[in-house]
Amino acid sequence: MLKVKDVTKYYGSHLAVDHLSFEVNQGEIFGLLGANGAGKTTTFRMIMGLLEPNQGNITFDEKPIDYTMTDKIGFVTEERSLLTKLTVKEQIIYYGILKGMVEEDILEKLDIWLEKFHISEYKNRKIKELSKGNQQKIQFISGVIHSPQLLILDEPFSGLDPINVKMFQEVILDLKSKGCSIIFSSHQMEHIELFCEKLVILVKGKVVLSGYLKDIKKEYRKKNILIEGDVSVSELKKIKGVLDVTLLNQEYQVKIESDAIVEKVFQAISKSRITKFVVEEASLNEIFIEKVGEAYDE
Repeated sequence: MLKVKDVTKYYGSHLAVDHLSFEVNQGEIFGLLGANGAGKTTTFRMIMGLLEPNQGNITFDEKPIDYTMTDKIGFVTEERSLLTKLTVKEQIIYYGILKGMVEEDILEKLDIWLEKFHISEYKNRKIKELSKGNQQKIQFISGVIHSPQLLILDEPFSGLDPINVKMFQEVILDLKSKGCSIIFSSHQMEHIELFCEKLVILVKGKVVLSGYLKDIKKEYRKKNILIEGDVSVSELKKIKGVLDVTLLNQEYQVKIESDAIVEKVFQAISKSRITKFVVEEASLNEIFIEKVGEAYDE
C-alpha cells in the first residue's frame, strides 16, 4: 500500500503541494487529477524519491521510499524519455539493468511484452524508426519491464489512436488484476471514469475533491436528462431548477440542479411525442470543471 500523509512541498517561497494525503491499496487504480501547475508532477517526483517533502511522509508497504524501494516503482510519462539511437532491445536492456534485473530475464520479459503489443518485429529496430504510437508502447514497456508493485501512469494514452488506447486499457487492467497498485493521471476524464475507483483533484497543490468516484458522483446533486422528441426549449428553460438546455446529436441535454427537478421536466413534456427520457449522473468532466473553477474563483 502507498501512503501519502500530510505532504507539503515548497520551491523557495512557492507552495507546490499543500498538506496532501491519500492511500493507494494493492490492486487499486487511483486517479490524481488537476489542471496544469496543480502539483501532480511534484507529487510523482516525491513518490519516486526524487524530491523530499518539506513536511509529511510517503511510505510504500509501510517503509519510507528510498533507493532500496524505487526498484518496486514504475513510471510512464507523457514526455518521451527514450534514447532514440538505440534499438528497442538495447533500450529495454538498459532500463532493466537500471532496475536491478539481469539481461536474461529482461530479454525473456521483453519478448512477452512485444508480443502483447503486437510489435515483436521491432525488437532490433532503432527507436527513432518507430511511429509515435509504437514509441509510446516501448516507453510503457520500459516502465513495467521489472514488474513494479507500484506503477505511475502520467497521460499514458497521449498520441495513441483508439485501437492502441484499447490495447493499453486491457494491459493496465491486467496489471491491476495481478495486484499492481496504479496511480493514473490524465486530462481525459473518460479514461479516469473507466479506470479509477478513488481520486483526488488538486488545485494549486491543495485538495479540492477526494474520495471514491461512485460516491463523488452520487453526492454531486446536479444531473443531466437526455431527451429525444418534440420539446420546447424555451418552456424547459422556464422551469425553476433547470440550469441549461442544449441540443447534442439530435437529443436535448437538460442540466438540472437536483433530482427534485426530474418530475417537473417530465410533466412539462408529458404531452409531447417523446422517444427517450433518461436521467444520468453528471460526468466527471463536468464535476472537474466546476470544482476547479470554484477553487480558482476563491
